[in-house]
Amino acid sequence: MRMWMVDPRKMCRQHLLGEHVELHMLVGSLRKGKSLAGFLANGLIEVHSVRARHAQLVREMRRRGYRHRSPLPRFTARKLGRVVRKKSLADLLARCHACRTLFVPAR
Repeated sequence: MRMWMVDPRKMCRQHLLGEHVELHMLVGSLRKGKSLAGFLANGLIEVHSVRARHAQLVREMRRRGYRHRSPLPRFTARKLGRVVRKKSLADLLARCHACRTLFVPAR
């Protein structure tokens, strides 16, 4: 599970939809009481940002014309975890040519 925490408008379809699915997986893990230690230790998730991030992703999905039919279930969010946004962006751009092209500065 991973929260990229980069501007959703700059994410390719695969990463936009992938992060959305992973947020739902994260909420499922929270509700089941599963350990998130590895994700937290590696700076991959911010539990307290899940709702806001989901809303950002949904806005972008709708802007692109995708249908969204999966509201987040209720869960308890504590201030837990921190994604280092610069590192996350660098990781995303290093692994995805499609996202990289969306980050090309306008001329």
